[in-house]
Amino acid sequence: MPDVEGNAHWPREAAGGIMPPMPPLRSRRTWIALDMAGCPNRCRHCWLGALPNQRLYDKDLRWAVELFRDWVRPGEHAPFFQCVEAMTWWREPDYAPDYRYLWELERDLNGHAPMRFELLSIWRLARDESYASWAREVGTTGCQITVFGMEETHDWFVRRRGAFRDALLATERVLAAGIRPRWQLFLTTRILPELGKLLDLAQQMRLYERTEALGGEFQIFLHTPGPEGEAWHIEHLRPSVEDLARVPAELVVSSQRYLGRSLGEAEGDLVAQLAEEEPSLPSVYGYPGNLGFYITSQCDVYPSIGLEPWWRLGNLRRDTLETIIGSFEEDRTLGLHVDYHVSAAELARRYGRRGSRLLYDAGDLKARWLHLWCEQDSDSVCLDGRDVEERP
Repeated sequence: MPDVEGNAHWPREAAGGIMPPMPPLRSRRTWIALDMAGCPNRCRHCWLGALPNQRLYDKDLRWAVELFRDWVRPGEHAPFFQCVEAMTWWREPDYAPDYRYLWELERDLNGHAPMRFELLSIWRLARDESYASWAREVGTTGCQITVFGMEETHDWFVRRRGAFRDALLATERVLAAGIRPRWQLFLTTRILPELGKLLDLAQQMRLYERTEALGGEFQIFLHTPGPEGEAWHIEHLRPSVEDLARVPAELVVSSQRYLGRSLGEAEGDLVAQLAEEEPSLPSVYGYPGNLGFYITSQCDVYPSIGLEPWWRLGNLRRDTLETIIGSFEEDRTLGLHVDYHVSAAELARRYGRRGSRLLYDAGDLKARWLHLWCEQDSDSVCLDGRDVEERP
């Protein structure tokens, strides 16, 4: 039964009896990211979903940071978090027209240059001729550019005409600014017949030589989309193990080198392995080593695990921070309950397709099963005061 708006208490039952809740926060360091401008795309692979764009401003970020930095756990006398890093985006960096001001705002709030994770706005790179040089000036040395296939395929995945041309122009502009590009390809059945053309395109653009001239190797790699967010709806495009034979050998090698692992295994083989494992909890995501919080433009708060309705911790304007953090620590949400109280072996036995040859890594497959469990249970559960099927 719900205890606060947006959350519910789930029975803590497991094979061995009543399970304890998720352990209290271990780290006194965290980060919060506000969706201050949104994203120009609605990519079909995006695990963050396709939320509406709505502007937030510096006062909104300062208010949220102050809430977290001033929060005192009941029974204590000093603020709990010793460090709260602020981020002005979590979908498309620098999509806001005042992106330079927001970069300075992050630096002022955090006391150091913002972490960019080698991500820039491809949309802005194609439209703002000064953007790449500014990015280089503030310390950017690499930029990851996602490619879903040749033009028609890529634009279909991004859901925006001209997105492929933007990606190519962005590649040229970061090179001109002294930033090394990296191409991330998503392995689906739609890209398979176009992989050779993409490798030829990289050669025609002389990306290997030009990137090497900037002091590094041109990295190009591919991997399958994780079955979360928007990507849940393109599971029908997941390749099989047999489809790997259609991937150029050089791309398999570069991908495995970049990822530090294989491109995956057949689902049926993983089911056989995971179904026989000794129950170990938590099952899928575990306790994030670098736990942070995503905050939407509507001030809904999610842990840095996922943004499906079953991860929602509360709302920063309607719930106290004590309630929101308590929702995580006491695994009050359906997602946290399943993650912490249902073993991977149980998920495999319930949802595993033993005859499937579809390509997964173990983490993505367990995420698929958790999604299936939560989606099934959510049909009859009120997560935010309304039935799930009524959510926009």
